[in-house]
Amino acid sequence: MADATDTAAALRAAEMQCDALLKGTSVDGVYTADPKKDASAQRYDRLTYMDVLAKDLRVMDASAVALMRDSNIPIVVFSIKGRGNLLNVLRGEGTFTVVAQDAV
Repeated sequence: MADATDTAAALRAAEMQCDALLKGTSVDGVYTADPKKDASAQRYDRLTYMDVLAKDLRVMDASAVALMRDSNIPIVVFSIKGRGNLLNVLRGEGTFTVVAQDAV
């Protein structure tokens, strides 16, 4: 779900030329639908910025996604629930979705 602070976080990440923008949420990535409401929702491992915008996946507000695209800064979406989740993401482990220029 998009948040009012998304654009501010994206702007700061772009200004600081960050390697990635980490987005901690209540779910462990980006899904085809809200997994809390739709049991058949499937999690994406990787998406492009254009996929997010075209499919209206609401990872972040469209301005934030576009700014990350223009700055070529990946967005890493992960769950903040659960001990050690952030550390796992930083290690490249665990469950998360990466939004970047290429979906590969």
